[in-house]
Amino acid sequence: MFRGILIDKTDDSYEAAVQEIEESRLPEGNVTVDVAYSTLNYKDALAITGKSPVVRRFPMIPGVDLAGTVAHSDDLRYQVGDAVVLNGWGVGETHWGGLAEKARLKGEWLIPLPPAFSLQQAMAIGTAGYTAMLCVLALERHGVTPDKGEVVVTGAAGGVGSVAVALLAKLGYRVVAVSGRPEEARYLEELGAAEVLDRAEFAKPGKPLGKARWAGAVDVVGSHVLANVCATMQYGGVVAACGLAGGMDFPATVAPFILRGVALAGIDSVMRPRADRMEAWERLARDLDASKLDGISRVIGLGEAVTWAESFLTGQVRGRVVVDVGS
Repeated sequence: MFRGILIDKTDDSYEAAVQEIEESRLPEGNVTVDVAYSTLNYKDALAITGKSPVVRRFPMIPGVDLAGTVAHSDDLRYQVGDAVVLNGWGVGETHWGGLAEKARLKGEWLIPLPPAFSLQQAMAIGTAGYTAMLCVLALERHGVTPDKGEVVVTGAAGGVGSVAVALLAKLGYRVVAVSGRPEEARYLEELGAAEVLDRAEFAKPGKPLGKARWAGAVDVVGSHVLANVCATMQYGGVVAACGLAGGMDFPATVAPFILRGVALAGIDSVMRPRADRMEAWERLARDLDASKLDGISRVIGLGEAVTWAESFLTGQVRGRVVVDVGS
């Protein structure tokens, strides 16, 4: 038996609760992991609350992230005791995920834990930090270097935004953070933001083109925020778009793209090839100041995750939420 959050749905109810689960119920996979830590992400909060149809099969253990040690392996790449990390691949949606003490998975979904990080630190990074690194890599590949100008990060006080600000600042960029929570300005400045702007400046319908300012952007909000960011990019600027916290719509024109040569780089982290994941985690080990992780994250117990999910959806959570599944 092991403890985990189990989501079940009937015609009349949708329930998520911590339960004792028989190990024989674990799904198919060639690697079994003793999970030490998971996380609470926006997608996990949607799954737990049922506010969006994230879960495709029931019953389901949520959790798009996990870090732990291999308990059994039929994959030659992994031995018992190896420390591993998983992000995405549909776990918590179509395959039982990380918010439990045990997980059975496909070996190709896992990557070795970089020696630079502990299991807890790996989840302080999690999908959010790994996605932030993918955004940074996209900016670099499109030629956005620190000497080109300012980089703006929207949703900066959230998980992706917090890590993106810390990464970009350490790499030498002048980072401008955008947040709907002005009380988080000091937090963002401690992460390396040179300036903090109110999201209200970006959240309303804007002009097709505005004053050119940004060489690069990391956007996790979407909707009008993304449209206004695109409209204020420098000539040849690059926007890495990875989220939709403000909506899935994109009420923009083609003007930034055909008049200023702006590039919009879509960032998917869920189905990213393993080689890209390895590169992103290697860069995180090199370029992320691990001492920032304590300030970015907080640790909660497994039983608290269900309650925290509601707070997550109302924008009350700063940074990263790590779940100690054994407590």
